[in-house]
Amino acid sequence: MEGMAEKSWEILEGACHSCKKCRLWEMRTNVVIGKGSRNADILFIGEGPGQQEDLQGVPFVGPAGQLLDKMLASVGLSLEDAYIANVVKCRPPGNRDPHDDEKEACLNYLRYQLMLIQPKIIVCLGRIAATTIIDPEFRITRQRGQWFERKGYHIIATYHPSALLRDATKKRPAWEDMQAIRAKWDELKEHGKRI
Repeated sequence: MEGMAEKSWEILEGACHSCKKCRLWEMRTNVVIGKGSRNADILFIGEGPGQQEDLQGVPFVGPAGQLLDKMLASVGLSLEDAYIANVVKCRPPGNRDPHDDEKEACLNYLRYQLMLIQPKIIVCLGRIAATTIIDPEFRITRQRGQWFERKGYHIIATYHPSALLRDATKKRPAWEDMQAIRAKWDELKEHGKRI
């Protein structure tokens, strides 16, 4: 069984590295697939790689990633408990928002990751992830911190760490969201739902 999972990850990685479904492949340095535990109970989803992520091929390695690491640590979580991916796997030029056709081209890769990881909790980091995963009409300022349940997944959205770097007033609500995520994880563990 372990070998099958590894083979499936190899298939995903090969497909992502050879992908030319949208124009983003033309400018990428590296495809950024994800990092963390492949058996995670919590899947964090951002919007797309930034400059540092594109250069290193790893998500959330810049200042926003360092802040996310601190946020996880503040509630006793780490990448041993979580996996981090993005809606799009290639960097949009100038860190612009991914276009709808780019998100659509990449969505099956994210679905494949979801199938491989089988998390219980999905955390949308920011507006782009929330409007892609939860609802196209999602409003991050009004709906962050609310739980949704779909297909057995517990889903929540919070501010993207880069938004917290631009606006410190969002840090407290984001920290409260992280506490709620930790509490939900503890609740699921207590009720024996995989973990």
